[in-house]
Amino acid sequence: MGRHKQLTLFEVSKPSPGGNTSTFVDNMSLPVHRWFRYSAGFSAKWAEEVIREHAARGETRVLDPFAGSATTLLAAEDRNVPSYGIESHPFVCRIARAKLARSTSPDAYRQLSRDIVQDARRRDPAIHHYPPLVRKCYHEPVLADLDRLRQALEAHADNSRTFELCWLTLVGILRRTSHVGTANWQYVLPRKSKKHFVEPFAAFDELSRTIYRDMTNSPKTSTPAVFIRGDARTCDGVAPGFATLVITSPPYPNNYDYADATRLEMCFMKEIGGWGDLQNAVRQYLVRSCSQHVPPKSVDLEDVLRSSELEPIRADIGRVCGRLAEVRLEKGGKKTYHLMVATYFYDLAQVWRALRRVCGSPCRVCFVVGDSAPYGVYVPVHEWLERLALAAGFRGAAFERVRERNTKWKNRKHRVPLCEGRLWIEG
Repeated sequence: MGRHKQLTLFEVSKPSPGGNTSTFVDNMSLPVHRWFRYSAGFSAKWAEEVIREHAARGETRVLDPFAGSATTLLAAEDRNVPSYGIESHPFVCRIARAKLARSTSPDAYRQLSRDIVQDARRRDPAIHHYPPLVRKCYHEPVLADLDRLRQALEAHADNSRTFELCWLTLVGILRRTSHVGTANWQYVLPRKSKKHFVEPFAAFDELSRTIYRDMTNSPKTSTPAVFIRGDARTCDGVAPGFATLVITSPPYPNNYDYADATRLEMCFMKEIGGWGDLQNAVRQYLVRSCSQHVPPKSVDLEDVLRSSELEPIRADIGRVCGRLAEVRLEKGGKKTYHLMVATYFYDLAQVWRALRRVCGSPCRVCFVVGDSAPYGVYVPVHEWLERLALAAGFRGAAFERVRERNTKWKNRKHRVPLCEGRLWIEG
């Protein structure tokens, strides 16, 4: 089927005014979503509009296999639509669960947050046991107050959803209280400083007030989302034929280390001691979109390329991986982009097969995706994902370009124009 005919198979939602619907930025002005800024995601308003339009046409059951911090699930709850979400990053799972606890009693949350603050003010801090990254990111008096809050939080630990909201309150202020560069994309830059940062108790009070207000004003849902810590490559826990609408954004194969995105928070909460712990704590669970996932000799490239999963794109991906294998030898870092690209599409082929099992018929799938050019070698991400989806049993595809990327060449590593958009699949 030709490209032009595929575009007419079904309607695609138009970008909302302002256009930047493929990023999380606009969500920081929205209730609940603003509690924690996650480095990956898309517009919650756009997701809710897609769900609304789909529900107007017929029965709607939503799935997000890369649920992240629950953007799609919160939108589905707001529309009273059944939904499932799957996320593999352990720390991000906890953030999502805390956001989904918004229906908990606001008064119970407010009381517990106040109890934690009162308890914290009576405690003696102990700051020298924190990992080096944490000590670099805070002045000693600031870290002392954060430690008081952490000790008090742990003293009130239980399995309640109210406690999880208080946990998120502390996690949510860690970057606001740091005097160093806590970049918008979640990386931490200890050598850069910020002009403005907030004192911990004031920041905790401010965020707890915001959370209380958002909880009080949140719409009540009769269909709470089901959240699964799991793997999009299997979709275990989702019944066959459940989904009629999939809205998601898989990791982009652009070498962004999603495991590293929450290193500061995980170090402060003592879940890891540093960067070296991320492999066992996080990376082993994630889709392989970063060269850190595939060190040299960790996989056999030829075996991956010969797999049945990659048969629909084998010739093209083989050429790209071959070129990357050559170019890396000319680069100082010698990053394993050739292995990353091969394993990324192998993993995403498994995702499409799993989705075909858990999606009904008819169904619509939307992947918010971006293309890539590691070492300047172009990877046509949405085209290859489309072919993998069709091979998995879906039918019909359309790509909706949302925004251009990498078109301002200053300080760029390559001059290959890229884009982000929405890959719509019908099944």
